[in-house]
Amino acid sequence: MNEIHFDFEAFLTLASALTLVCWLIVKIKYKSVEPDNQGFMTSLVTFGYSFFPVFFFVLLVRTFVFEPFRIPSSSMMPTLLTGDFIYVNKFSYGLKLPVLHDTFIEIGHPERGDVVVFRFPPNQKDDYIKRVVGLPGDDVFYDTRSKLAYINGKVMKQTIDGQYEGFIDDLQDRSRVIQKTEFLTETGHKILTVNGVSNQPFKFTRLTVPEGHYFVMGDNRDNSSDGRVWGLVPERNLVGKAQFIWMHWRIPHFFEGLKRIGTKII
Repeated sequence: MNEIHFDFEAFLTLASALTLVCWLIVKIKYKSVEPDNQGFMTSLVTFGYSFFPVFFFVLLVRTFVFEPFRIPSSSMMPTLLTGDFIYVNKFSYGLKLPVLHDTFIEIGHPERGDVVVFRFPPNQKDDYIKRVVGLPGDDVFYDTRSKLAYINGKVMKQTIDGQYEGFIDDLQDRSRVIQKTEFLTETGHKILTVNGVSNQPFKFTRLTVPEGHYFVMGDNRDNSSDGRVWGLVPERNLVGKAQFIWMHWRIPHFFEGLKRIGTKII
């Protein structure tokens, strides 16, 4: 998942700070939102006074409660499709300061199999979404031939469901796309692989996950730029846990996409 480079979080923080100053000026100096002197600066201050509650409320909700994201690519198919809008719980992994992203209240940590949104380590202006495979302390090995993941020497079992029949997105040859169920946990989740694609030159296929880091992969295993390509995700980069799809918007297959609304992300 890539996000527009405009830093909305920084904008909200700055807007809240500036309008807070206006709010304090009105409360302390003017004692009223309609002082006698209605010059330009006074009008500007009262304008800021009016918008402070709005900016501050949005900042609190977006920073500590939830944030909506749109899925722009196929890297998490079949779990998430291009055009899905998802609800991301911002307090699942602790409360963090806006802009600084330092955790000031620890609540929890990612578990294996969680679908998480995080700031992309090589470019933190971008938000990505992947599935947590390796936890701190894990020895991880991804076999590029069999496309199986091994955690601490134990294979993460897969069962073949058959040919993928869902939305095809940018996958060219449906007949080669196989849907499987992978068991990182007892519940299991769906993944896709492509027949004839193997031994990809991934840089990180065998590693030990250090403390405070996570190894992640996309569910569309042969069409995902993830931890196998660029490495580990620091815990401070975590944005939140993806929980459900609240809307789907894509002109092709629009009515079929509406059925995805409310789908829990597992």
